[in-house]
Amino acid sequence: MGLRKLTQWEETVAKQEQKQSRLMSVAIVCVIAMCAVLWLVQDKLYGDVVQTGTATYLGAFTGAGIGRALRSIKEKESAEKQKRNGKILVWILFLLVIGGAIFLKEFRLTAVIGTGGYASYPMVKAAARAHLPTAVHESNMVPGLTTKMLENYADVIMVGFEDCRQHYKHPERIAVTGTPVRGDFFRLSREEARKKLGFDDEAPLVVSFWGSLGASHMNECMVDFFRREDAEGYPFRHIHAVGKGGWEAMEQKLRELGLPKSDRLDVRQYIYDMDVVMAAADVVLCRAGASTISELTALGKPTVMVPSPYVTNNHQEKNARLLEKHGGAVVITEPESTGDGLYKAVEAILSDNGKRISMARAMKELGIPDATARIYDTVMALVRK
Repeated sequence: MGLRKLTQWEETVAKQEQKQSRLMSVAIVCVIAMCAVLWLVQDKLYGDVVQTGTATYLGAFTGAGIGRALRSIKEKESAEKQKRNGKILVWILFLLVIGGAIFLKEFRLTAVIGTGGYASYPMVKAAARAHLPTAVHESNMVPGLTTKMLENYADVIMVGFEDCRQHYKHPERIAVTGTPVRGDFFRLSREEARKKLGFDDEAPLVVSFWGSLGASHMNECMVDFFRREDAEGYPFRHIHAVGKGGWEAMEQKLRELGLPKSDRLDVRQYIYDMDVVMAAADVVLCRAGASTISELTALGKPTVMVPSPYVTNNHQEKNARLLEKHGGAVVITEPESTGDGLYKAVEAILSDNGKRISMARAMKELGIPDATARIYDTVMALVRK
């Protein structure tokens, strides 16, 4: 059987497929080259710091590499080292933007939305250069480095609170949308949630957590907090999530102390039913991450916040201070934190019903429960222009 000659349509399709294959290969080479640059220079940029813990994920590795390069440049180092690090950073961003432009062309996108992480930069910038609608969502009170770098390119920047607008050069481009909260958090009333948790009394509920991995210093403070609860006869219910990292140490410590001595204190490794627990809570002790703040404000929960000092640009304290300014939270820095101090802060809220109601109202006023719908409407308005 002889070979059939391709039709003109089949030849066109074949050429398009070959072109797409070549372009995708170039994009992949750009990304691999960027990773290779990071891999080769990481020990030179960061001294003894080599293992990132997330290098197996391309996006996280890229973000970690860029972030560390930027922090290295900011340090008080020699002019020669700063110049070298600056050149490395420029090459990384250049390769990423090229890769982003190729992906944009291949997937024929209608709009590009970034979420403020380092991985957002190349795609949003490439999209802006291609005259595609672009938006960035910044969850924190103040813009992060990536959001600052994209401010002149993005058509709109979506933020969590009206107070955020003052931190941008182009306030007219700001849309206050809030940060989305899972619908499960609105499913139950306080009374329904308490019933689901099996509470058969009117004792208020305190909920505390410091992140899924835990925080050693804060968990040490909580041991003293538990001791105070025990000494006071467990005047309130308390659910505390230790976190994976500190669970074994906490279990051992509680065994040594013979705690808890009442079912009103529930110490867990992790809170798997956070939507139910948060709905039932009267006071919350926690960090000040953007997602947690969105949940707390949407639900209107009085909060004692201990911002993590281990985050970029100290953004958690800035988040917490916004809530404090509006009267919804008490802020205690980690160096100031003690078990006794945290207990007194919680006790002051629980013992003053007027204060608790006022704080709940202030949090609720800051909350944006329809954030998902606002983000959708904002993006669709860009697309329809």
